[in-house]
Amino acid sequence: MARAAERRVVAQNRKARYNYSIEDTIEAGIVLTGTEVKSLRAGRGSINECYAAERDGDLYLVNSHIPVYPPAGRFNHEPRRARKLLLHRRQLAKLVGAITREGYTLVPLSIYFNERGRAKVELGLGRGKKKHDKRAAIKERDWQRQKRRLIRA
Repeated sequence: MARAAERRVVAQNRKARYNYSIEDTIEAGIVLTGTEVKSLRAGRGSINECYAAERDGDLYLVNSHIPVYPPAGRFNHEPRRARKLLLHRRQLAKLVGAITREGYTLVPLSIYFNERGRAKVELGLGRGKKKHDKRAAIKERDWQRQKRRLIRA
């Protein structure tokens, strides 16, 4: 896992940890075209309604939005196309098994550039939270905030 100082985050899914209980995180490469890379380097991109799905033995990032790069003109890319994720064969087999057999979901947490300048996706393997779990998380967070205030005062 790359340290925060060595990676430049382009897009984050802030609701992912609220809607899912993340049990494991995995770093994966992503297959991009040139205009997609330029658009991401400009800081544009969204993975809010995005998920990873298995198709033909590979994992794909579905419903991620990388806007067109205006200077490219007619050589631009499709903004919402499915993008292939690059993983080792064992990692891929483990994740596909968890998705199909055990009912887990692969949720992208962030897209960033690592220290070598490569675009990476941080995937979270987790289960969806129920409404009462979300309420408990909010209650715990508020209590921790209140506790810090009391200690400070």
